[in-house]
Amino acid sequence: MGVQDLRSFHTLMDKSTGSAVKPQGNVLAYLAIARLDHSTKHIFIIPGIMLADLLRGIHVDSLGISIGLGLITAICVASANYVINEWFDRDFDKFHPTKSQRSAVQKRLRGNIILLEWLAFLSLGLACAFANSKAMFLIASIFALQGIVYNVPPLRTKDKAHIDVISESINNPLRLMIGWAMVDPTTLPPSSVLLLYWTGGAFLMAAKRLSEFREIVASHGKLLLERYRASFAGYSETSLTVSCLVYALYSSFFLAVFLIKYRIEYLLSVPAVIALFAQYLALSMEPGSSAQKPEKLFRESRLILLVALLAVLFVLTTFINIPALEAFTGQRYISFQ
Repeated sequence: MGVQDLRSFHTLMDKSTGSAVKPQGNVLAYLAIARLDHSTKHIFIIPGIMLADLLRGIHVDSLGISIGLGLITAICVASANYVINEWFDRDFDKFHPTKSQRSAVQKRLRGNIILLEWLAFLSLGLACAFANSKAMFLIASIFALQGIVYNVPPLRTKDKAHIDVISESINNPLRLMIGWAMVDPTTLPPSSVLLLYWTGGAFLMAAKRLSEFREIVASHGKLLLERYRASFAGYSETSLTVSCLVYALYSSFFLAVFLIKYRIEYLLSVPAVIALFAQYLALSMEPGSSAQKPEKLFRESRLILLVALLAVLFVLTTFINIPALEAFTGQRYISFQ
């Protein structure tokens, strides 16, 4: 968090206790809350495309059209979710040092226009999903429903400790399924991969909260943090750190299940995966961590290097057979006779 962020935050806090009238939002303000710049998160779709091609083969008439419709679906439904996220968070984000700069906090936005914007993005996303396949439409519908459950009262799972992480991270396997459905709309990915993606996403979300907890408590105190997000009342630095470890262990377990069942050579990529978990956890503990803004992670050179290494290992182990690794798939004993 920079000095300018702190100054802007304190200025906004002063205004929030006064009678200052916020300026009316323009078209750009409404467009900003759709967070189209967060589309980098859809990189989680790519492994779904690759896995479906490797394990099932192409089951669509035109792969290019299917991928195009799938990407529009993911971007539009995600943007619809972001629209209601910022709208329902506007009275809480003003207590956050950087989110207090969001359009819904700084500008006066109209609820009827927000509703129309949400419906427009959602309708376009669901229409593209329906044009793609029944599977894509079902996945997109669940994606949209998750946004409602997570953000809209009285459910609003984001205000409940631990449930917030579990409910938000379901977006990861949904993105994986979108990628899979682009290639094969007749099946779903293996359950081990879906659970790997879910728990891996939970690790990312828990690390994000750990970063926010450490930074905001240190600079402004826990009371302000709880005013920003009610779920933090049920968290401590220790519980968040432990939850990161738990989610990482679950994710590694489901990864091992998948590797042993489908292609044992992928075991060679496990050290890179473990290094990724370690690097991300270390990153979340740095001041002003990019873990708080996942869309900015591409700026983290070490993290990108590890991702590149993992991609190379994945490609190599896809095409290189190593019979000696078959020893890990059956019962083996060391005999002294």
